[in-house]
Amino acid sequence: MTEVDMKKSQGETVDRGTYLLFTLVVVGLGWIIAAANTGISYLALGMDVIPTITGFIGCLAFVIFLRFLHHAWWLAFFSCLPAVFVLVGSVQYAPEATLDSRGVRETVRIAADSAADDGGSNHRFTLIGRSGELKETLDYDGSDPEWKVGDRIEVISDPEGVVPLEAASDVDPGSQLGTLVIGVVGWTGVTLLAGRRGFVRRRAGRRPAFEDFD
Repeated sequence: MTEVDMKKSQGETVDRGTYLLFTLVVVGLGWIIAAANTGISYLALGMDVIPTITGFIGCLAFVIFLRFLHHAWWLAFFSCLPAVFVLVGSVQYAPEATLDSRGVRETVRIAADSAADDGGSNHRFTLIGRSGELKETLDYDGSDPEWKVGDRIEVISDPEGVVPLEAASDVDPGSQLGTLVIGVVGWTGVTLLAGRRGFVRRRAGRRPAFEDFD
């Protein structure tokens, strides 16, 4: 028996039911990572760095599991695109949903811009409301803010002071939830495709390689 025949013989022993179960486990893992990181974001309100780190670790773990499922690398790399949606949605949904549900809306006037003096790109806008100057500033990191001194805008502040103040126009939990769902759906589709192709690859006795894009 030739080496090719031996590989085919070994590959044909792969059980379809077991491989389907493995595929569904990886699908479930993706859902768990998305849900768990959203929960972590709620527990760490005001500290986005924590769910960002845990989300990155979760997304990396998913890529590794997908690599073993597919028995090759290219679909694992392709899963990084929906992973971005999962990461952004799971990190941003909790603070925006919190502001939307318990936040206090107020129309304010921008009285000063911290970047006006130093010409920097880190803008800290001082706000004047009904009761005078707000303790919190409206922060914008970038060279082209959409607001300027003298503008009147609506902001949402957290009465508990946990979530930073935001412009009302930037608070859209529905959009962040949609981003999260798109990422999870993308992961699910990629995983089902990876499971099908991985089963075929293993039955054919094909060995994975980093540069294998077949």
